[in-house]
Amino acid sequence: MKIAVHNLAGKKVVDMELSDAVFGVPANDALTHQVYVAQYSNRRKVIAHAKGRAEVAGSGKKPWAQKGTGRARTGAARNPIWRGGGSIFGPTKNRNFKKNIPDKMKRKALLISLSDKVRSGDLIVIDDMKLKERKTKQFAAALKKLKIKGSLLIGVADSEREIVLCSRNIPKVDPISIKQLNVFDILNRKNLILSKESVKFLENKYGQK
Repeated sequence: MKIAVHNLAGKKVVDMELSDAVFGVPANDALTHQVYVAQYSNRRKVIAHAKGRAEVAGSGKKPWAQKGTGRARTGAARNPIWRGGGSIFGPTKNRNFKKNIPDKMKRKALLISLSDKVRSGDLIVIDDMKLKERKTKQFAAALKKLKIKGSLLIGVADSEREIVLCSRNIPKVDPISIKQLNVFDILNRKNLILSKESVKFLENKYGQK
């Protein structure tokens, strides 16, 4: 499988051959969906929390005597029945949404996601991501020359970290370290940009196993 390699000026430079072990994996929607849902759940932050009777403010002293007052018996002002008391079945921050996925499944789903980008024509390979000046305006102009439409994920190699500073303020553009590339981020963006260095990193890491 071959793919065209462009420069930041939008011009085709050369054709690059891709490894079938990384970019030619057959689709498996069930596996991809399972890994996507698990990674989505693992990113979920539990915010909603209702205080129970042990957490709300108030004295634990018995409001009045058990007998002899003619009033209903009660043990504390923090009773859930009283106004201002603790919640009984409210949401708590102790909920756990974490899901474990075997490494082999995550790896296979990642390769499927990369292969789907190639098949749909949404993978753009750049020969070199280094800019003359480290400016957002210059990188935004390069994206216009590449004629990319829709949201964009940029896989950044270690030697290309300056691209993070140039691209993170551009709307619908998200840079990510190539070492942290995952199914959730790939599927949430329409396009994926990789440099030749990033492609070789992925082929060396996943192509030989």
